[in-house]
Amino acid sequence: MNPGICETTPGVKSYSGYVHFPPGTLSDVDEYQNYSINTFFWFFESRKDPANAPLSVWMNGGPGSSSMIGLLQENGPCSVNDDSNSTTLNPWSWNNEVNMLYVDQPVQTGFSWDILTNGTLNLDSQNGGIIPTDFTHGVPEQNNTFYVGTFPSQNSGNTANDTQNAARALWHFAQTWFQEFPDYKPNNDAISIFTESYGGRYGPAYTAFFEEQNQRIANGSFKETGDAYIIHLDTLGIINGCVDYLTMALSYLHIAYNNTYGIQAINESLYNQGVEYFNSEGGCRDQIVKCRTAAAEGDPDFTGNNNTVNNLCVDAYMNCYPYVDAVYDDNSGRNVYDIAALDLDPFPPNYYFGYLSQAYVQAALGVPTNWTQSNNAVFNGFLGTGDYVRADIRGGFLDDLAYILDSGIKVAMIYGDRDYICNWIGGEEVSLAVDYSQKEAFHAAGYTNITTNSSYVGGLVRQHGNFSFSRVFQAGHEVPAYQPETAYQIFSRAIFGLDIATGTVATANNSDYSTTGLSDTWSVKNQDLGSPSPQCYILALTTTCNEDQILAVNNGTGLIHDYILIDANQSHLFPGVGNNDKPPASSTSGASGTPGPTSSTKPASSKSGAGKTGGPWVFFGTMVMAVGAAVVVLWLE
Repeated sequence: MNPGICETTPGVKSYSGYVHFPPGTLSDVDEYQNYSINTFFWFFESRKDPANAPLSVWMNGGPGSSSMIGLLQENGPCSVNDDSNSTTLNPWSWNNEVNMLYVDQPVQTGFSWDILTNGTLNLDSQNGGIIPTDFTHGVPEQNNTFYVGTFPSQNSGNTANDTQNAARALWHFAQTWFQEFPDYKPNNDAISIFTESYGGRYGPAYTAFFEEQNQRIANGSFKETGDAYIIHLDTLGIINGCVDYLTMALSYLHIAYNNTYGIQAINESLYNQGVEYFNSEGGCRDQIVKCRTAAAEGDPDFTGNNNTVNNLCVDAYMNCYPYVDAVYDDNSGRNVYDIAALDLDPFPPNYYFGYLSQAYVQAALGVPTNWTQSNNAVFNGFLGTGDYVRADIRGGFLDDLAYILDSGIKVAMIYGDRDYICNWIGGEEVSLAVDYSQKEAFHAAGYTNITTNSSYVGGLVRQHGNFSFSRVFQAGHEVPAYQPETAYQIFSRAIFGLDIATGTVATANNSDYSTTGLSDTWSVKNQDLGSPSPQCYILALTTTCNEDQILAVNNGTGLIHDYILIDANQSHLFPGVGNNDKPPASSTSGASGTPGPTSSTKPASSKSGAGKTGGPWVFFGTMVMAVGAAVVVLWLE
């Protein structure tokens, strides 16, 4: 359906909907699937000449994080205003010259679902998560932190449990989508994938799998019933991607202890302890190698069904995590997505949480389920196979990148230099470890400035031919949110086969092009701009609100306006809002089994009140917070 929201540029169309797969659909790619898959997408035409524009697929990471993050917080046609109810057009939207397809995958991510299930959601960190609930005997009363709604099943068995299985499902999605929307298959048949965070694994694996499927179709070895179409991938873009844990693990300790912002987030003792454990006999490195050796022998097709292999790989990661990944989070008081910010970081704003909870938005999108930012069932499914520390069926994700590059596909690695969780130091290590045919020439290339515009240098890039690595200044995990123009220029230059540095030199399949300059970028330092002022947004309770604020929200003493807790830091933003401005009474839910919101009418104005956020469009606003409920591991959005 054509939602008519977010992208309001005259004449520019958008479509949202689902691709439905019954159980057994994935058998032709050797994946056991005894559950239904209903994959949500939101497509936006290019603002310029959509009939001839290239097409890019965007996916966030997680695993289990919704691509609405990228759409509404980073690079989509609009951003959500602080009323959580209206939007503003984004001048640096990636659909300016490219048709953009945002996909919630694997199934149960975001608006995607397997089985529509009634449930409750508690935003409190101690009791967080979605719990399937029988409403036959009544619907529980809701409040600021406790909601009811309709969700996917929350069954980890009803989704992909590793990156390779997710690749198989996405290939089927793409086959169906392009058959249904043939007009948007580019004239040159070239399609791109851009992804972020855990997408550092999605991107290489998905692209390599698509390329292998193309070869099977071309040589006649793919002989399943029905038509299969070659889907040529032209560009892979990875934004702050966690690609290969073995290569990147030590970067967590390095950037926490020594970085270009002069922020020492952990002390020398913790740094040395982590490095020693990683390198010690039987330590982190050895356990990862043992996991990968066992997986190559016991699960060569990466089905995730060998429990012995799964347990080895889970143990490897969970033993590494406290000494490597978690040292910063446990000791620094700083945000994992931005080392310059304190832990409770309000940027990028989470206003899209409330926006996707509005009934008129859900009705426009045609969704029968409530939205979740990050899904525990998907996350725990991947965690249960030890996916993050494993290699894949082609030998490893570095091997995927080598295969992709040697197949003539462009690869752009883009890293904000303030991110911790998938940081640029590890990203650079990955770029240098890719063993492809032009590896030596890539290593010999120097770093040069990224000219964003006539007055601003957005970062530094090393590029040889089709392969580039960019360090973007003053950007956290979600680069387009922090540096929208620089991110847009890098994206456009990569898509259209131009040099990342200036956008003036054709580089596609140009093996003679190399940047010149610095051999590394450590000499280029940055100013620590400090942490933004906090803002308690109750739908992101545990990541934006301190303990006192959470208490005020829970006990009903806090004044809440448009999901924002109004305290001394926020009162100047809301003149005239007081405790006497209370919401109307409303029903909290429809009958048991009735999915979605109770109203499809856009509210005339926002509401505020003491303790309770009213209005029938509010009570179905739901999401899972960006921390795994059952584990201590952090989401890679």
